[in-house]
Amino acid sequence: MERVGDDMIFEEILSRLPAKVVCRFKSVSKQWCYELSTPKFVFIHARRVGNSIKKKLLSLKENSIVVDDIVAGNLEEDTSETVTFPYDVEPSFLSIIGSFNGLILLCIKRSYNELVLWNPTTRHFKMISDEYFSRYFGRNSDTGGMYFDEHNDLKVLHINCYWDVVTARVYSRHNESWRKLNFMNGTQLGSNFYSWSPGIYSDKKIYFMVSNYWIPPGERNIVVFDVISESFSILRFPEHMEVNPCQGQFLTISNKLHVIVVQYAGELIADLVKYEHDEWIKVFSFNRARIVHHMETQERTNIIQNNKWLITSIWGDTVEVVLCNDSFNYIQHVDNYNGPKGALFLETIVSPFD
Repeated sequence: MERVGDDMIFEEILSRLPAKVVCRFKSVSKQWCYELSTPKFVFIHARRVGNSIKKKLLSLKENSIVVDDIVAGNLEEDTSETVTFPYDVEPSFLSIIGSFNGLILLCIKRSYNELVLWNPTTRHFKMISDEYFSRYFGRNSDTGGMYFDEHNDLKVLHINCYWDVVTARVYSRHNESWRKLNFMNGTQLGSNFYSWSPGIYSDKKIYFMVSNYWIPPGERNIVVFDVISESFSILRFPEHMEVNPCQGQFLTISNKLHVIVVQYAGELIADLVKYEHDEWIKVFSFNRARIVHHMETQERTNIIQNNKWLITSIWGDTVEVVLCNDSFNYIQHVDNYNGPKGALFLETIVSPFD
């Protein structure tokens, strides 16, 4: 019988195992620990996990952090697990900035603010904030995202709005340092009148929703960060969102950028639109939307329960829409969603440090 080679064992067999099982196999020997930690293996494993219909939903509650199983968009009953954050801080002082390849980017909001990269599966974490955060971090206006560059270096994008100025900086996992980026000239997006959403990654770009609801009819912008050129641009809003008041929230479905639009125009309406080939396309319109008052705001959202989809508007309302067969099958393929108190993530072995 032909001997199975190491490449076959690691890249074709062990890369298909769940992240927690891979972590246990690292204790077999020093050689296995090394092989299961190489960038190549981590990349292959993350790619295979990304094709799974099983996700995890992390929810920040008032006094606990809860992780639930999400299978094909459905919240699995009796799977809730309470996890411990690596720092001694109440979950109410935490805010989610982004989720990417199994890593969660969180802000600790205290008298001084700190930024933490955390893998909830492996429990590995790293504090990446520097002195800049203690002086300039805004409690409500800061946002960011994560991506890998062409050298497989994990980068963290941080956007700060302070005294009407937008400052963009990027952190390198390999270099363990920050550097400043050029932001767009001539915009007023750093004003306190604007609200920035968490960033979401799709097709080598990170998207942010930037809205001004203080001055009717309301200004809406989509800021796009190109991770290759490290440049910013403005993307037009879909026409469906030119109703005031309305709010859009990003998610990715089958690795494509989507926006769920909740608008109040005589009645509560929710639309799902997709960005493809430089155009916004309406996928579904949900006319039977309603606000669910008994739900805790901004927790356990973007999930399917009993053929109903729970989403969240900017005002913190939990909105429920009824799914038909077509919309149910479509939404089962949600890949990513980031909110201030909840985010989908994959169980990977991606490390917050090099």
